[in-house]
Amino acid sequence: MLSGLACPLRRDKGRNSVTKMGVFRRLFAPDVAIDLGTANTLVFVKGWGVVLSEPSVVAVDTKTDEVVAVGSAAKSMIGRTPAHIVATQPLKNGVIADFEVTEKMLTYFIRGARPKRSVLRYLVRPRVAVCVPSGVTGVELRAVKEATESAGARKAYTIEEPMAAAIGADLPVSEPEGSMVVDVGGGTTEVAVISLGGFVTKTSVRVAGNDMDMAIVSHIHKHYQIAIGAQTAEQLKIELGSAFPMPEESAAQVRGRDLVTGLPKTVVITSEEIREAIAPAVDTIVEAVRNTLDPTPPELVSDIMDRGMILAGGGALLRHLDERLRNETGVPVHIAEDPLACVARGSGRFLEAIDLDEGSIASD
Repeated sequence: MLSGLACPLRRDKGRNSVTKMGVFRRLFAPDVAIDLGTANTLVFVKGWGVVLSEPSVVAVDTKTDEVVAVGSAAKSMIGRTPAHIVATQPLKNGVIADFEVTEKMLTYFIRGARPKRSVLRYLVRPRVAVCVPSGVTGVELRAVKEATESAGARKAYTIEEPMAAAIGADLPVSEPEGSMVVDVGGGTTEVAVISLGGFVTKTSVRVAGNDMDMAIVSHIHKHYQIAIGAQTAEQLKIELGSAFPMPEESAAQVRGRDLVTGLPKTVVITSEEIREAIAPAVDTIVEAVRNTLDPTPPELVSDIMDRGMILAGGGALLRHLDERLRNETGVPVHIAEDPLACVARGSGRFLEAIDLDEGSIASD
């Protein structure tokens, strides 16, 4: 439970809990919260807000085992590198798939969050909170903590993504009221009903934005015999994708490699086709919301009907997803303010509820 969010910070009798060492550490190694996502990673620094937002991609030179690029620069290299440079996403479905590459990526992000003009940025290590899917296993959780500490954290904490999203969306998570959040990321969709700082019901499915991208790739491959990359598919999802029929449908040109001739080829794709391609993934998300609502106590359902569910994460930007959920469940749906940064912002606020000296967190 997040008792720290409802209670003042503890202070030992006879001494101020904010010691000189604590002040020193906060000056040169402020606490950092990381929304470590499959598609994107956001870094929140205590007192500064979100300071980094980069794709979760790392380019590594396999000859020297050195990192060539991280983030946007690495993503632009996907499909464009020589054989000895590999651009990869080290996380899959919200969890670590490649420990060493994840550690290198975290090192880059943690260093980027430190004061740039101080030599002490390399000597004093920050405390770091990392967001994880609610369905994470014990082994996966340990891997996240170990990778974070190996990357330069003085101490690593974890917070489940739906809780962070709820806090970032300003939901009253510590009150005896029902709050519902749906966080659609790149690798996972997290749905939870929260009351009194804990989860009443929750569902985590490893279907989200990346699955929609792959569905678009497969659709174009099957129907047009053209090979396209994941980045092209993502752009089509952004431009044409929707979860519900639109008043005015649209279309776009797509360039790819003809699988028969091997030559470049251009075709026109419609928004109806994209909606059809991503429909299985959207259906899975809708079913996860239903499965979370079904066992929720009636009193909390009443609260949710009054307040509505909150839609967060990059998937919240899929056109008419809120309308689809509203139509399927009968519950009002609201898109969080700045849904992409919602989880990072919430995890940063979560850090502020930790005792400055002991760093203790009441666990759920």
